[in-house]
Amino acid sequence: MKKLCLLFPLFAVIIATSACRFGQGEPTQAGSSGEVLFQDDFSDEASGWYTFVDQEGVTDYQDGGFRIFVDLANTYLWTNPEKTFGDVQIEVDARKISGPEENDFGLICRYQDDANFYFFTISSDGYYGIAKFVDGEEILVGADDLGFDDAAIKAGQTTNHMRADCVGNTLTLYANGQQLIQAQDDEFAAGDVGLIASTYDVVGTDMLFDNFVVRQP
Repeated sequence: MKKLCLLFPLFAVIIATSACRFGQGEPTQAGSSGEVLFQDDFSDEASGWYTFVDQEGVTDYQDGGFRIFVDLANTYLWTNPEKTFGDVQIEVDARKISGPEENDFGLICRYQDDANFYFFTISSDGYYGIAKFVDGEEILVGADDLGFDDAAIKAGQTTNHMRADCVGNTLTLYANGQQLIQAQDDEFAAGDVGLIASTYDVVGTDMLFDNFVVRQP
């Protein structure tokens, strides 16, 4: 099904899932390009990511990765490790465990609080976009509608390698080595990183993330 835009209501379950999860203190000091600033293969279930289990969904460590399961229609769930960064290059491997092809999943940067952050998503049916929450309002960045590329984005339960660059005011999304979209925005300069997934009308988006890495761009 073609999706015309990324705008959903912001449900209370999201706030319950991620309340006040944001990085504290000054951003991690910049190093040389390519230097690893933070990484997690999720083998240690005490590594600090926010977890949540409820009838509406799950954000939790599972099977050597990190699972986000969304069981409420038109809803986002996310998790953060409580870090603070400025410019970053973020990468992760994302695999659909089950659920509809019409979904969204991806990466977060410059997370301020529940209602203010950037996020970069692809879907199992080939759509992609960069968006932000500003005071709880969801806004696409750099486009009026979601893009589509079913060649770069792998369908079904195949792993997609995702990358999001947040460098100055330039935001760039990649899937499996292919640049999908680049946009400029000045809303946020620093903040936490994270993982995100969502549903549309059909519930049951179930994603497993692994090999999360934050690098100095």
